[in-house]
Amino acid sequence: MDARTSSPSAADPPSQPLLIRTSRAPAAGTDDSTAEEPVTPTARLMEDVYIVVTIGLGTPVNLPILSTGIEAAVARHPRLASIQVTDGSKDGNPRWVRTVVNVDDHVVVPALDPAAVAADPDQAVEDYVGSLSTLPMDRSRPLWECHFLDFPTSEAASTAAVRVHHSLGDGASLIAIFLASARSAADPTSLPVVQRQPARRTGAIYARPPRTPGAMGFVAWVWSYLVLAWHTAVDVVFFVATILFLRDPHTLFKREDDGVFHRKRFVHRSLALDDVKFIKNVMNCTINDVLVGVTTAALSRYYFRKSGDTNTGKICLRSILVVNLRPTNSLQTHVNMIESGKSNDVTCGNQLGYILLPFHLAMHEDPLAYVRKAKKTVDRKKSSLEVIFTSKISEIFLKFFGLKAGAFIFCRMLANTTILFSNMIGPAEQVEFYGHPVVFIAPSVYGGPEALSVHCQSYGSTIKVTLSVDEDKFHHRQLLDDFAESLRLIKDAASRLPTQIKKE
Repeated sequence: MDARTSSPSAADPPSQPLLIRTSRAPAAGTDDSTAEEPVTPTARLMEDVYIVVTIGLGTPVNLPILSTGIEAAVARHPRLASIQVTDGSKDGNPRWVRTVVNVDDHVVVPALDPAAVAADPDQAVEDYVGSLSTLPMDRSRPLWECHFLDFPTSEAASTAAVRVHHSLGDGASLIAIFLASARSAADPTSLPVVQRQPARRTGAIYARPPRTPGAMGFVAWVWSYLVLAWHTAVDVVFFVATILFLRDPHTLFKREDDGVFHRKRFVHRSLALDDVKFIKNVMNCTINDVLVGVTTAALSRYYFRKSGDTNTGKICLRSILVVNLRPTNSLQTHVNMIESGKSNDVTCGNQLGYILLPFHLAMHEDPLAYVRKAKKTVDRKKSSLEVIFTSKISEIFLKFFGLKAGAFIFCRMLANTTILFSNMIGPAEQVEFYGHPVVFIAPSVYGGPEALSVHCQSYGSTIKVTLSVDEDKFHHRQLLDDFAESLRLIKDAASRLPTQIKKE
């Protein structure tokens, strides 16, 4: 099966991010009677937001096998074979409609400069994947592409770059599709196993505290709900204030509101999951607490070095923490359902909420202070229903005031904060994608007003930290070095604690 080729030359990018499309005529070859479901409010806000996943492969690209496998995945998952159309009504009412998919239109083998590839293959991959942020997608087709770079780099024998419009699904739903198409490298007949979830967290966001016997137990149980209500009210007030006027201070992490498109660069670094777990166990916290602490430490090192700011006191920058609203055990369940032919029963699309998570930049003598502060901040956010309210507020505005009102909230939330941050759980073991061993998975996004996005993805024994940065604003390799050095310093400090390490 032949695939189309392309060069990394950029078409004119959109002049404004997050433009909202309010209508669309049905594409040729589609049938309105095959409509599956309306486009969710969250998906409608993702007009110019794309997910880019760089995947390292352990073998050269076998294009016929990969194309056949991708075709099979599309056939059993309706969302990959759907486009957005409208019915011509006043508000547009976009919905997903099935269409005929020619996989050759979505598989790209770029023609790169052989001299550039030979000189620095890592840079060639990085340049090409970055160029995707400038290239439009054909909206008459399902909005996904698979780009295959068939030459070795320092990490992999070949590379795949997958670009997907965010309206098709969020990170959790898309990785479920990927894992349902993959197999365990140890046992090619078995589906991959997802990283084990914390047993104490069973709900989507907030687990109700257990009620213990006795009068004091009842009082503590009631008090926990009063605290929950108070924290939720405070967080919702700050969310509304952020939409209206509350804006992060301008720092080197924040883009000027210049209305100019900024080409993205996607870079990544592998961190040892065992190191993160070691810190987690010593400090009695979670993996997410450690990653937030490491991110704060890395941003602090980078900021005070680059800015020359001698006031090393606390500077508060806020991130949009993207949270999956599905139950924590849903990923493995969805993978199993897709594999068993029950794709239509899997909840696709975007089920996301948002938390305004502070990052307190400071230079601490004790590296563990970053993790302690992160744990305190994240624990505070866990005792709040902020993530549910931020999601519902956008839906309500969309329903009663239209798409432009919902887009206003979404854009203001992003523009008035500084960073986009997410942490996703991936396979606990090495997997194969249609016979190609997967070396690493590095997801990211572009299309929003942030100059910096940080995404953490676990896979096997590593955590891949991926940065999406404005390439004209950051020394991205130095920032990646700061992540690695911050983890090392925190681990060294944790190893000197006299705490008994608890086993997993």
